[in-house]
Parts: sequence; structure tokens; C-alpha cells
Amino acid sequence: MKYLTVDFGSTYTKLSAIDADRGCVVATAAAFTTIDTDVRVGFRNALAQLEESLGEPFAYDELLCCSSAAGGLKMVALGLVPELTSKAARLAASSAGAKVVKTYAFEISKQEQDEIYRIDPDLVLLCGGTDGGNKEVIVANARRLCAIDRNFSVIVAGNKSASYELEEVFAASNKNYVITDNVMPEFNRLNIAPAKEKIKELFISRIIEAKGLSRVQEMTPHRIIPTPLAVMNGCELFSKGTRKEAGVGDLLAIDIGGATTDVYSMTDGKPTIDGAVTKGLPEPYAKRTVEGDLGMRYSLSSLADELDLDAVADAAAAGRDQVEAWVHRCTEHPDTLAESGSVEQRIEEELARGAIRLAVERHCGVYQTVYTPCGQLFALTGKDLADVAYVVGIGGAIIHSEHPDYILEGSKADASDFTYAKPQHPSYKLDRRYIFASMGLLSAVNPELALRIMKAEIT
Repeated sequence: MKYLTVDFGSTYTKLSAIDADRGCVVATAAAFTTIDTDVRVGFRNALAQLEESLGEPFAYDELLCCSSAAGGLKMVALGLVPELTSKAARLAASSAGAKVVKTYAFEISKQEQDEIYRIDPDLVLLCGGTDGGNKEVIVANARRLCAIDRNFSVIVAGNKSASYELEEVFAASNKNYVITDNVMPEFNRLNIAPAKEKIKELFISRIIEAKGLSRVQEMTPHRIIPTPLAVMNGCELFSKGTRKEAGVGDLLAIDIGGATTDVYSMTDGKPTIDGAVTKGLPEPYAKRTVEGDLGMRYSLSSLADELDLDAVADAAAAGRDQVEAWVHRCTEHPDTLAESGSVEQRIEEELARGAIRLAVERHCGVYQTVYTPCGQLFALTGKDLADVAYVVGIGGAIIHSEHPDYILEGSKADASDFTYAKPQHPSYKLDRRYIFASMGLLSAVNPELALRIMKAEIT
């Protein structure tokens, strides 16, 4: 049995050829994604490279595909309580190909209505109210959304008691909408799976329509899924394993790209400090966050704004002017690469280490000191990653570095600051051939093989 996995990215189309009989990835290849013409051209170019490396045609039995070629869906979320709405929306969108650019609480104002018009989102997640609770706000916001002259889709995932009124409001409009289960049917209990599935369906329909992937879909009986979902599936399989074989346990995977830094955590994230209490919404075992201002090329200038460039310069044994010049050069010319052993390479590593530090601090839980009549306590908001066993590096800035472990140490907890619940004593692994997405695809049809390959490849 032979499988071919394809990741249609916004820049590169990446292929992996897998031989089940040999139990390994026999070849990988990548070519520029031909979005403007036909994505099948880029696919054929990559396949030609792959077959050239093999020295023979690759007759695959099954084709498995994912895509991020359309970019992420821009999403705004409306709800009742600010913190709960934001958290539920981001969790629902995290692995389904959407990026939350703004959240709103209570009844939106005319100013906020105008802001949504300017954002021009692809998708609006309308939630608010536990089942049987407040329904006036979600109905009022539905009417205001229908008055916005933009072509966005609406996923309604709020108080089920308002479903009749919401059906009437949207049926009278020209909006594309769907009503699904409440993301928070009871206070502090999340139910994000139905909303996530609807976001994924919209993402899939959009990438096929917008990027000409419908012909590719005809080549395989398996649905094309969003690349973030494929990576998430791969990470979860690597962590949990299957019924027949154990996974590696709790892990943190970090993917530094040109535009974003994505963080995936696979752990229940319970407090590791004795007597600590949890605060806020419960966290999922599999969690993904995307930091759109922490990339190594397209958003490098915003990353530089977040870092202490004097400290970066000192660590790289360079001058601040050299750091600023490198940031400017890479921003103007994203295809710029640093020469091995050069001062620019050292600067690149320090910037990548800084991106990881910031991204993990935003992803992980935070401890706060709370004083009660019973004395001092610690309250955890988010996931405690202290006992995570492995940190896995993904992305060119890490895997092409001469010092990948040094870069990944940016994820490690600071012994002098226990505010951020970051990994305390992790071991480091590398996904050198970027197979998480590929194995996430393979897990749908042959999880045992996918797990074995990851254990062999990700070291």
C-alpha cells in the first residue's frame, strides 16, 4: 500500500510519499503553489521532483490532502461576556482554519457595527447566553449583523432558547447562516466541537471555491481538510498513541513560519503547584494558538518591536545597528537567508528564540497570587505546561539552524519567574521533514503506521 500526502500551502505545495510495506516516508518534495493559475500545476511540479529523487514513478494507492492555500478565514465573534466569548471563539477556531481578529461583548454599538463592516470578515461566530439564559442580546446582535452590507457567513452557537427568533431574523436576510449547538450550554462548560465542525466545513468550501482545488478533490475520496487541523491531528496522535501502541506523552510543538508562530500543546494542563486552584474556562487537551505578529519574515518587524533588541544584539555578539539592518533586510526581501556561521545567523537564532519565548508565554497558563481568609493561594488561568516532557520544533528557522536546541530553550520556564507555566525540564525533538501535517492526514486511514513513522522521524 502506498500513500501520497499533499499540503497545498500558500507558498509551497509539499508532498510526502509513504510506503506502508516498508513502513516509512520514502521521499518528500516541495514546489511553489500555483494559486493564480491552477494548483494542480504546482502539484505536478512537486510530484516530478519527488519521482526524480526516487528514480522512478510513484504509483500511489491513496491520495490524502490538506490546504492552507486560501489563507485563514477572517473571523469576528459576538457574545455576552467578554472573557468567555473570546476564549470560546478562539478555541472553536483554533484548528479549523479561522483566525479571530476581533471579539465583541454585550449588544454591539453602531460604532462596533461600522467596525465589523470595515473588517469585512469571512465569518461571524454569534454566541451568547447559556441555554435557557439571556436571549435578548443574541437576538439584538443578529439583527445588527443582518444590517451590515457585507457578504460574510454567520455561525450561530448560542442560547438554544433563542433559536426560533434567530431563524426568523436570518431567514428574512440574505446572509448565509447556520444554527448549531451552543458553545457554552452551561456556565463554565464548553461545547466547541459543533461550532468547530461548521467552521471547518466553511473553510473547506472556501478553499475549494477560491483556489481551484475542486479538481484535486475529484482525485481522492477523502475530504481536503485545513492544514492546521492536519497538524493538530498529527500532534495528538504522537502524544496519545493508539489503542495498540502508546504515544510519547505530553508535548509542546512549535512551528515558526515567515508570518506566524503556531503553538500546539497536548496535555491536560492541570496545576502542578500544590494547593493551586484553576480560574476561568477549562482548557482542552489539544490546543493551538497562532501568533500573527511573531513571524521570521513577513511579520519580523512586529516581532522586533516586541523584543529588547539590545539584549538580542548582546546575545548574538552583534551591534544593535546590525540587528536592525537584518530585520529591515528580511522584511523587504522575505527570501533572504543567513550564511552559516555568520553574525546574521546568530541574530536569526536570537530572534527565533525570542519568538518562541513570546509565543509560548501567550499560549501557556499564568499563575497569580490570591489572598483569601484561609491564606495565600495560587490561581491558574490557562494550561500548566510545567511537566510537558517534549518540545518539538517545526519550521525552517529551527530545523535549518546549527543550534536548534538553543532556539527551543526559549520555551523553557525561567527559574526566577513562575508566573508563566512553561515547561520546566523538557527534552527537545525536531520535525526535520515537516511530517506532522502528512501524518495527521495518514492518521485518518492508518494511525498505526502514522505513529510508527513519527516515532522514527521526529527525534
